[in-house]
Amino acid sequence: MTERVSMTSSCPVHQTRPYPFSLPEGIALDPLYSHLREHEPVSRIRMPYGGEAWLLTRHADVKAVLGDPRFSMEAGAGRDVPRPTEYPLPAGGLISMDPPGHTRLRRLAGKAFTARRVEELRPQVSRFTHELLDGMVARDEPSGEIMEDLALPVSISVICRLLGVSYDDRHLFRNFSEALVSSSLGPAELQRVTEDFTAYMAELVADRRARPTDDFLSTMVQARDEDDRLSEAELLMLGAGLLISGYETTATQIGNFVHLLLDDRRLYERLVANPDLVPAAVEELLRFTPLSTTDGFARIALEDVEIGGTLIRAGEAVITSIASANLDDTAFPGAASLDFTRTQNPHLGFGHGAHYCMGAPLARLELQVVLSTLVERLPGLRLSVPASELRWRTGSLMRTPEAVPVTWGYPAE
Repeated sequence: MTERVSMTSSCPVHQTRPYPFSLPEGIALDPLYSHLREHEPVSRIRMPYGGEAWLLTRHADVKAVLGDPRFSMEAGAGRDVPRPTEYPLPAGGLISMDPPGHTRLRRLAGKAFTARRVEELRPQVSRFTHELLDGMVARDEPSGEIMEDLALPVSISVICRLLGVSYDDRHLFRNFSEALVSSSLGPAELQRVTEDFTAYMAELVADRRARPTDDFLSTMVQARDEDDRLSEAELLMLGAGLLISGYETTATQIGNFVHLLLDDRRLYERLVANPDLVPAAVEELLRFTPLSTTDGFARIALEDVEIGGTLIRAGEAVITSIASANLDDTAFPGAASLDFTRTQNPHLGFGHGAHYCMGAPLARLELQVVLSTLVERLPGLRLSVPASELRWRTGSLMRTPEAVPVTWGYPAE
């Protein structure tokens, strides 16, 4: 039985709005977010499950809460708190932990994403991206599909190389990843997929114990067996979490970025003409593009805290809208438009504070390499169907088209 945390509103004068505000289709956020940022940056919402929460929509407020230990992920894990999905955020995972336990595990997991390890992958990411494009352009017709032909293979191959997992096993962890980000999978099916993947991870761990290599999974096994810093459950959890989160979000953003650049081809043409803009373009696209169909799981206030002039009581739930914060004109002048020359870009695309994405350096590398290679190899790239005809993924926490069909043959005069 889940434990219910008190969610009594401390400010009854706020209007409570049903959440989410709109269907998770397309990149654009519901206009209500803009209204809330300007007029009611700390607002009340009624979540689909668990009751009411506070929603933060301004950059300064969201950043403050993400970096404040008085707002706890762990306090809401496994409990009947306000949330976007039927099932609570599972307890025991890295994303649902608070310091000091979170700090200990993150310090170990972060070794997979050191600057040296990530930079060593650059030649391999570049080579594999070129190989994938070689296969695409060798076809009889100048057409392809970004997600299956490029985004997923690149992201999966990189995380496999980093952790020392066979690329041939990609279907196993892809099934598990899709189950984790599903918003419609039943508990029995989710349990079955989880058990299958746990068994797979246990086999990998046993293999690394018998035959250690120089990959990160072997490093974690050593931390478990020699230094006794990881429990067996923590070892399996970290391995699974890094394997899944290391590719799902990056692949999603590759598809979203290409969709945005080709929806308004002037953006893509600008990168073709000036490829040195790609790193800045990646940061701007990370700011502009919402990754999730919701604003994530709640943090629970551990004590009374005033945010944006509103008193949030101990025990109340807070939802931080990173997507809205990244469109805040007070932090990003002209935030509603993509600007590849933006010099100050403190976006929250990778989060902030203790839960800042440890895989951010790797994601940046992959996004930069893929976009740089595309504008170099396929300057005529464009969508092969109108953007309005793209079908968006349903039943998932990821906001992305099901497919991004493209062509690079120039249209007939």
